[in-house]
Amino acid sequence: MLVKKSRYRDARTFEPLADGSMVFPGLRARRIGPATGMIEHEVQASDRLDQLARNYYNDDRQWWRIVDANPEFTFGPDMLGDDMAGQVILIPKLKE
Repeated sequence: MLVKKSRYRDARTFEPLADGSMVFPGLRARRIGPATGMIEHEVQASDRLDQLARNYYNDDRQWWRIVDANPEFTFGPDMLGDDMAGQVILIPKLKE
């Protein structure tokens, strides 16, 4: 069961196979809409997603917004690290 404000509230479940069995008991990927009001951030070797969220949103739990704004990364931890230093990522503005 999802909470009312969950970002997954509109995600669909997987459809059962013809024999009625489930392929996967979870949810399909959620749709990510366009992000607004972007800030460009140059990644430093020591950057972490939770620290960037704390810096830009004053809430380290909002790291997923940064991941959503950078769809070329499919897994959050792939976004940052020594090999990303000097690359630019997008930081979306919080919706009001």
